[in-house]
Amino acid sequence: MSLVELIAQADARGLAASGLACSDRCVPLVYEDDDLLRPLWAHLADGSDWSESLEKARAALTTVDPGEDEAALLVRRMLEEAPAERSGEALREWADACSLAALQVHRLLDPATEDTAPAADAAEDRDGGTEETSSPLVAAELRRQTVVLELVAEHGANGLRRALDVSIEGRRVLQAVVSRRARSQG
Repeated sequence: MSLVELIAQADARGLAASGLACSDRCVPLVYEDDDLLRPLWAHLADGSDWSESLEKARAALTTVDPGEDEAALLVRRMLEEAPAERSGEALREWADACSLAALQVHRLLDPATEDTAPAADAAEDRDGGTEETSSPLVAAELRRQTVVLELVAEHGANGLRRALDVSIEGRRVLQAVVSRRARSQG
């Protein structure tokens, strides 16, 4: 099943986990605290309102100027567009937008695509595109997004811990890519 189909079939918890996981993997590009979004995961797990914690995370991100960096701007937009209420079409649209943004961030940072023609469009990647046509970093992000949605669909709230683990793994990979890139350019 394609990522687009998984998002279309996900319930509110799956959509919130999907958008939050995409954001969580990418936030360290603009903010150094790896635990910035941890309270949102806790609210998702216990079903409580996350609006206050969401506002705190947004406020923290406003203290950092992303400048003209396209990846950083995409990351900030992920949290700016997160719905305060975890239900309805706004949640589905946010999860979908976060999926696309996270893939674009990975594409922008992937060293395998720096000196080549632009990679396949993120929408094609998500709509059943094959991993063979994606760069390694983008293909791994596609797998992570799929796994998060599948875990929550299969295990409900019990799948959230594993979804968070998948997100943490992806965050570490992206941080390593950024670190390598800074060393090679610096």
